[in-house]
Amino acid sequence: MLNKTNNNGVLTVQLDRGRANPINFDLVEALIQLFTEAKSDDTVKGIILTGKPGFFSVGLDIIELFDYDRDKIKAFWKRFTEMVQTLASFPKPYITAISGHSPAGGCILAICSDYRVMAEGKYRIGLNEVPLGIVLPNYGFQLYSYWIGKRQAYHYLMVGHLLTIEEAVACGLLDEVVPFEQLMERAEHKMADYLKHNQSGWQQSKVNIRKDILDAFNFDLDADIEHRMEQWWAPETRAIMKTMIDRLKS
Repeated sequence: MLNKTNNNGVLTVQLDRGRANPINFDLVEALIQLFTEAKSDDTVKGIILTGKPGFFSVGLDIIELFDYDRDKIKAFWKRFTEMVQTLASFPKPYITAISGHSPAGGCILAICSDYRVMAEGKYRIGLNEVPLGIVLPNYGFQLYSYWIGKRQAYHYLMVGHLLTIEEAVACGLLDEVVPFEQLMERAEHKMADYLKHNQSGWQQSKVNIRKDILDAFNFDLDADIEHRMEQWWAPETRAIMKTMIDRLKS
């Protein structure tokens, strides 16, 4: 599920769950464990997260999540929120080498990072939850708008627009686009740039600068999840997801 290599303190992690790396309960748990352990592990100086050719992560595994019962989907949303908070608050350098399509949950993994370099191609990235009937939490908006601005984030989110690479670079969602064969090299180069600085000062500065993002996680999680549960089980939402699942399976 996660292929890990530590090279002189740089932990390179490849998502490895099927062809498109859909996010399910087990992958959420694996990412929480990885980043939690890396935070206190002195042998890890920073993390580079990548995917497979063509896909970074397709986002939530709607096919699997659709069949979760009420208790399990409630637990999933809680742990998913905790995963995002864990990634967003990770004090060490975190870079995403985006190897292909990165919609929805895949984009969330990316916007938690400090720097995003993406492979060239006809790929899409962005948050498209709203048209699918999935409630976007405030922290999702805060993360997205941190990089592209509130006005642009609002308009993109409310129609579920998935950005082309060119659009993503223009609005600041992506920092760099390179040929696939140079993807990891450029991510490693940026990591070296971060690591040449005093890490105590760098990490504390990162936490300070991200205060507005991290404050977005100070909310009543149980109440928020109850709202999401209502929408998740609404007949119209289930119908949208069922149509999406049928299309994916065909």
